Amino acid sequence: MNNNYYAVLMAGGVGSRFWPVSTTDFPKQFHDMLGSGETLIQKTFSRLSKLIPVENIFILTNERYNGLVLEQLPMVKQEQVVLEPAMRNTAPCILYASLKIQKKNPNALMVVAPSDHWIEDEAAFTHDLQQCFDFCEKEPALMTLGIQPTFPNTGFGYIEFDKNDTSPIKKVNQFREKPNYETAKAFLEAGNFLWNGGIFIWSVQSITEAFSIFQPQMKALFQLGFDSYNTNSERQFIQEHYAKADNISIDYAVMEKADNVYVLPATFDWNDLGTWGSLHEKLDKDDQNNAVVNATVILENASNNIIRSDAKKLVVIDGLDDYIIVDNENVLMIYPKSKEQDIKKITAKANEL
Repeated sequence: MNNNYYAVLMAGGVGSRFWPVSTTDFPKQFHDMLGSGETLIQKTFSRLSKLIPVENIFILTNERYNGLVLEQLPMVKQEQVVLEPAMRNTAPCILYASLKIQKKNPNALMVVAPSDHWIEDEAAFTHDLQQCFDFCEKEPALMTLGIQPTFPNTGFGYIEFDKNDTSPIKKVNQFREKPNYETAKAFLEAGNFLWNGGIFIWSVQSITEAFSIFQPQMKALFQLGFDSYNTNSERQFIQEHYAKADNISIDYAVMEKADNVYVLPATFDWNDLGTWGSLHEKLDKDDQNNAVVNATVILENASNNIIRSDAKKLVVIDGLDDYIIVDNENVLMIYPKSKEQDIKKITAKANEL
C-alpha cells in the first residue's frame, strides 16, 4: 500500500430523516441500516482500507461520538479520531484534518468520504479512487467523484462539465444547486451533469493552498495551531479556536470558487442512504415490493413498504401501501413514504415531548 494515501471519513452527521432508529445520541452511521451485519461506518472503513493503510484513515466526528467510533472500529487509535468541539459544517473540519495530515506527511494525497453511503461494487470504487489519486499526484487538482444520475433527483446538487470533453477526467464548469424537477430533467437530457456525492480527492498541498486563496481567515485561524497538531497540546488549541471558524460547507468555501476542479464520473452504483425511501431502493424486496430489515412479518395486501423492527417481535400488516413502519425501543412509527422528508419535523416534535 502507498503510505502517502490518506482518508478522512466524515462521521459527524445526525441522520434525522432516519428517525426513530437514527438519533442525536446514536446516528445512522453507527447502525446496521442494511441488515448486513456491519454498520455503515464499518462498511465504509473496510472499503477505504482496501487502498489506504488503516493507520492513515482518520475519522472526523463530533466529540459525543468518540466512544462509538472506538467501539465499532477497534483497529483505530484515539489519535486517528478527529473531534469537532462545535458543529461548523464541512469546510472547517476538512481544513483541520488536512493540516493534521500535512504535518504528518507533506506529500500526502487524501480522500474525503461520507461514512453513511452505500456502494455495492467496491472493486470499481477502489479503481476509481486510484485513478483520482494518480491524477492528483501529477496535477494540482481539486477532484470529486461524480455520480451518474439515474433519474431527475431534486435532492442532490449537480456537477456540470463540458459536454465536448471526451477525457476520462473532466474539468468542472460549475456546481449547480439542488434543482426543481423540470431543471433536473433538463440536466439528465443534457448528458453532461453528474450528482455531487460529496467524495473529494486532492493533495494536502492543493487543498491547503486553496483555503489560503479562498478562505484566508479560516486558514490563518487553523494555521495558528499547526505546531500543536498531533501533539498533546492540540486539543486545547482546538477547544479554544474551533468555534471561531465560519459555518460553511466545502462546496461554498472552496469548490465553487476554484478553477482547478475536476470530476471523474464514477463507475460504481451509489446511494446516499439519506431517507427510508432510499434505503428501500437498495434492500431485497418480496414480490409485493416490501423490504424487511430485522423483523419477522406476516403481510397481507401490503406493498411498497419498508418494515424494520426487533427481530423478536412479530409484525402483522394488512392493507398498507407505500409506508415506513419502524418499531424501535420506545417509538413505533407508521408513516407515508411520500412524506418522508417531513420526518425531520416529527423528530423535532418528538424531542420536545
